[in-house]
Formats: sequence, structure tokens, C-alpha cells
Amino acid sequence: MSPPARKRVRHALVGAGARAEMFVRALALDHADTAELVALADVNRTRMDAHNRWLTDLGHPPVPTWAAADFTAMLAKERVDVVLVTSVDVTHDAYVTAALRAGCDVVTEKPMTVDAARCRRILDTVAETGRRVTVAFNYRYNPLHEQVRRLLADGAVGEIGSVHFEWLLDVRHGADYFRRWHRDKATSGGLLVHKASHHFDLVNWWLDARPVEVHAAGRLFFYGEDGRRHGYARDYDRAHGAPAAADDPFALRLAEHPRLRELYLDAEAEDGYHRDCNVFAPGVTIEDDLAVLARYSTGATMTYHLTAYAPWEGYRVMVNGSRGRLELEVTESDHVSPGGASALKGAALHGDEAAEERGAARLTLRPFWEPPVEIGVDGWTRGGHGGADARMTRVLLGGETDPMGRAATAYDGALALLTGLAANRSLETGAPVRVADLLTLP
Repeated sequence: MSPPARKRVRHALVGAGARAEMFVRALALDHADTAELVALADVNRTRMDAHNRWLTDLGHPPVPTWAAADFTAMLAKERVDVVLVTSVDVTHDAYVTAALRAGCDVVTEKPMTVDAARCRRILDTVAETGRRVTVAFNYRYNPLHEQVRRLLADGAVGEIGSVHFEWLLDVRHGADYFRRWHRDKATSGGLLVHKASHHFDLVNWWLDARPVEVHAAGRLFFYGEDGRRHGYARDYDRAHGAPAAADDPFALRLAEHPRLRELYLDAEAEDGYHRDCNVFAPGVTIEDDLAVLARYSTGATMTYHLTAYAPWEGYRVMVNGSRGRLELEVTESDHVSPGGASALKGAALHGDEAAEERGAARLTLRPFWEPPVEIGVDGWTRGGHGGADARMTRVLLGGETDPMGRAATAYDGALALLTGLAANRSLETGAPVRVADLLTLP
């Protein structure tokens, strides 16, 4: 006798922007045997209609679409098991808590939220309902980062004394945070919350530690209105329809990208949102050059630097221990080509454009008294965040086992968020900030 068919988990997604496409595609194609997409919710119907057209192209029937204001009614009507939250960061907590109270589990994009009060609300609702929140920290699933975790857990460098972490966003990818809603710290938390939460979570996970105290310095150096002094600015507010944007390498030309045109340019009439603002226009309230010094519960320290206007994209991580040093260097793109400068990073287009730039990765163990050892890592690719996106959806949507504990909890999301929030507070005060003064965690 054949075993009974496995019940597919019913998923609804709220926030039908570009990042939603990864989850929609994974549900429609890769994990259709274990999961199904049953509804979309958004503030903009045009965006939902675009996703439904793409679903049809994939051979999947369109799904019901709901106004975001009717989110709770959607959960009941569509009998939703799990909610995927890919909306604007500042709205995450409202959808997460409503879903939990409706009896659903939640997978939310990082950052989990943007401030301590919203974080407390999510944690309290998790405790109240007993439901599960998973934060989509896809970098945990990068084969390189998994190998770092294994090596450190096995004592390859002994007791860990310090970490140095440098992250470079090139002038294509970095610029994109200054064109869209991320440029407003009130909605994104700034790059120390929206972007660096990935990196702070990795360090928490690698060290099996929690941040205790954070000191930060940073500024808006390259982009924004003051960045016009560097000589790159053109005179326009948004790129579409602006002759001055025609030869601007910092301009995003939405009409040239079919997916972005459907999601944003065609949808503007509903909500007035412009996806293609001038990166040197007024209104930028986030920083682009940031330095952080953090101390952890184990006594280890981290020095971290984020540059959002680099000529190449990638990162370097160095872990110093009592038995040696582990070094990871990743080049995601070695330069920004003139032809690709006004496009988005390849991962943001989900493979629609082939990148000209070269990438590479190297993981090196340097023990005391011995020659360095190059550590081979299988599975790393330049696309999909080093192959992490597909590996993550296999766990979160496909039910793959997760012995390494890569699926980040709400508590993990809070720890990563608090490093960034403490850093932001330190930027304001000029003084070190104790994490416990922002939010007390068990």
C-alpha cells in the first residue's frame, strides 16, 4: 500500500516587491510537492497582478490577491499555515504579529523589524502564541559560511579572541539603497539594520555568542545631497523621463528592465512610489560609510566596516584565535562594468542578466607553527548569494533537515537587530551602547 500523500503547507505572501520573487518561484517550481502558494497581499494591486502573470508563465495558476488592509481576513479565508513577509521593513512587525495571533507560523525577510519596541512586540507575541518566526538570513546557508561555522565549532583556531569583518558594496549595488525607500532610516533602520543584520547574525552564529556592547562611527559620505561635491551628480529627481539621467551610471532606468517596469513603473499610479530616485537628491537619511566595534558575551570583539560605494563587491572575514587564524575572502564582482553600472546586481534580477565581472572565493586556515591550508568548499556559486537562496528555500519551504541549525529564530533575529540598533544609537550619542539598555532578552 502506498503511503498517504503528504499535506502541502499553505503559504501566503505579503509584500509583492522584487524580493518576493525568490519565494514565489520556489513555491511554484522547486517545492511544489511540500508547499503551495495560496494568496498574495500587498498595498498595490498592480504588483500582485504582475506576480500572477509570472506564475502563469511558470505553469502555475494565479492565486487570490488581497489588499494589505484585509490581511487578517485573508489568513482565515485562504486557510493559511505559513505567512511569508517581504514587505517594507518598518511594516514587518504588524504582519508578523497578526499572523501569529491568527495561528500561523511566519517566515520574514531580514531585518526582522527596525526598532526595539517593534522587536519586543514580536518576541512577546511569539511567547504568547507559541507559534514560530523564522528570519530569512540566507547567508547562513552559503556553503562558505557553513564551513566557517564547522571549523570554528571544531576548534580550528582555538578560543576566539577577535573578528574583523569588512563588507564592500560596489557603486552598482550600494547605490541602489539610495534610490528607494531604504534611503529613509525611519523605514529601513539604515544599512546597519537593513543590510548589516546579515553580517551581525553570521558573527553571532559563528561565535555562538550574543552582543553585549557596541560603539560605532559613520557618516553619509558619498551619496546624498552633500555627495554632489564628488562631481558625479546629474540634475534630476528621478531617472524615468529625465534627459539628464540618460548617461548617468548611477541612474536606474526602469523601462529597460521588464520585471522592474511591471513591479514599479507600471504600479506608480496606485501609490506614487518612485523606485528610481537620484542617489544624490535630497532626502537621504542613512549613512554609506560605517565602522562598528562590538564586544560579545564570550569576551571576543568584532571590528566591522561597511562601505557602500566601493569599486568592487565582496567581503573579508578574519577570525583570530588561540591556535591560529581563519581567513575568508570573497569577490562577488571584481569591478563594475560601464554597461552594467545602471543595472542591478545580478541576484536582484534573479539571473535575468549575466554579469561580466569575475568572482572568486578563498578560505584559508593559518595554524600556528604550520604552513597555511586552503580549505576547499563545494557548492559555492556567484549567483543567488553564493548558492544560499536555493539551500535556504529547501529548508524553509521544502522541509529539508537542518542539523546545523541554520533556520534563524525570532531570538536570533533580535540579536542581529540589536547590534545594528546599538550601533545606530552610538552614532547619535558618540558613546558605547550596552545592548541590554535597548532591550532585555532572556
